[in-house]
Amino acid sequence: MNLNATLIAQIVVFLILWVFTMKFVWPPITKALDERASKIADGLAAADKAKADLASANQRVQQELAQSREDIAKRIADAEKRGNALVEEAKARASAEAAKIVADAQAESAQLVVQAREALREQVAVLAVKGAEQILRREVNAQVHADLLTRLKSEL
Repeated sequence: MNLNATLIAQIVVFLILWVFTMKFVWPPITKALDERASKIADGLAAADKAKADLASANQRVQQELAQSREDIAKRIADAEKRGNALVEEAKARASAEAAKIVADAQAESAQLVVQAREALREQVAVLAVKGAEQILRREVNAQVHADLLTRLKSEL
């Protein structure tokens, strides 16, 4: 056996294996590696995009929260103003009602005073007639002296 022939045969077999590998084995491996690299790149791009979308969504949420807080504060202020206005309106109605009650009470009081005066006049007239009876020692006819009693009432 010759070392040179074996070496040449091994070189030829190696070259055939190399050509076969380069033509049939290497292209699918590089294709799979390229596909894998593109999937990884797409995944990283999607992750970056998702991270940017998340940051954008967080910023929108913060803005909406701030807007909601402002709206709530505005509504609370409006409700407080409305409540104060209702309280003031209720106070005004209550004072008007109190004034009306006081006026009614004063009118009723004045009417009672007039009635009491009339009753007192009638009692004074009766007492005057009785006094006159006793003075005259005779009975005075009330029907005859109705005019006299009326004048007496008006004078009192």
